[in-house]
Amino acid sequence: MNCVVCIEYIIVAVMIVSAALAVEWRDLLAAAVGSAAVSLFVSILFFMLQAPDVAMTEAAIGAALSGAVFIFAIKRTQRYETEEEERPGWWVRW
Repeated sequence: MNCVVCIEYIIVAVMIVSAALAVEWRDLLAAAVGSAAVSLFVSILFFMLQAPDVAMTEAAIGAALSGAVFIFAIKRTQRYETEEEERPGWWVRW
């Protein structure tokens, strides 16, 4: 097994972990960031599989545009729960 296959397995594992975390997080902003991360790892995997056009499309639309639309929509809505109930993780606070 060469190094490229090991890197592909690592990317797939990180992608599965990111998808599981995006489903499990109760904070919508964190879930949107997690789904954008999954899309970013898919685009890296497409690039490694020698499909650069598909990789650029997935990165531009899947990770960047969809993630930005989700984050913008979540930021525009009002939250009804209190801050003590759900606190976003340190990676989402800005």
